[in-house]
Amino acid sequence: MRVAILSRGETLYSTRRLKEAGEQRGHEVDIIDTLHCYMDITSSNPTVRYHGKVLPTYDAVIPRIGSSITFYGTAVVRQFEMMGTFCVNESVAISRSRDKLRSLQLLSRKGIGLPRTGFASKPDKIQDLIKNVGGAPVVIKLLEGTQGIGVVLAETNKAAESVIEAFMGLKANILVQEFIKEAGGADIRCFVIGGKVVAAMKRQAAEGEFRSNLHRGGAAQLVRLSKEERATAINAAKAMGLNLCGVDILQSNNGPVVMEVNSSPGLEGIENATNKDVAGMVYQFIEKNAKPFATKTRGKG
Repeated sequence: MRVAILSRGETLYSTRRLKEAGEQRGHEVDIIDTLHCYMDITSSNPTVRYHGKVLPTYDAVIPRIGSSITFYGTAVVRQFEMMGTFCVNESVAISRSRDKLRSLQLLSRKGIGLPRTGFASKPDKIQDLIKNVGGAPVVIKLLEGTQGIGVVLAETNKAAESVIEAFMGLKANILVQEFIKEAGGADIRCFVIGGKVVAAMKRQAAEGEFRSNLHRGGAAQLVRLSKEERATAINAAKAMGLNLCGVDILQSNNGPVVMEVNSSPGLEGIENATNKDVAGMVYQFIEKNAKPFATKTRGKG
């Protein structure tokens, strides 16, 4: 098969592993810089051009779309969908996952466990917003944040008010969530491919830190999932319409709750912690499912 990886960095671990794994399985794999793609929008014969040439027909595309280029990246994925190329994650599903508010609303509608969450732009009663999620300590998040950036733990109501007022001054949309103290600064990353959890790791925050992201110095180890945790991850991926994703879960007193669903999860942490060939599993999914016009939306919407 001929496969394209949409990625801005061919030296990144995840991109390198996906190329290596594909070639080891006998596939022809090209790495394409998403921002250097350009498209003929009005043509009845949709194409994607790259470095002055029309890209060849691919059997499958693996989107590795960074959050900073979501708008343009999903447009490129949508163009491939219009051409009938099988995309591991569809453009609509990627867009959903990048909008934290939309994600939580979709998960809530499906009855998936979530922390108590409030959303606001210009709340007249900041105290009521904080009270509505159970009071301090609370976690305040920028909607556009990634890798733990734009996430603040406010340990008192006064501190929470100050942070919310500061974000409001920047005209930023924010989420206010209850702090799951019993999680102890740890979360579980479930790697879902094709409706199955293929690997899982527990991430523990560094000393004095509440964010467990590996980019913030967190440590990862292999974890055995409970039946409920596994079902939560699978249902979250299904609700978002993602074939491949990382589902981040906290262990709360009320059972597992979903913090985030990531449509471009990194492979380095999960492969090192579990010693599994997750990149190879991506190709197993592609080999089984890649057919022309097999995507649900086909570039519509």
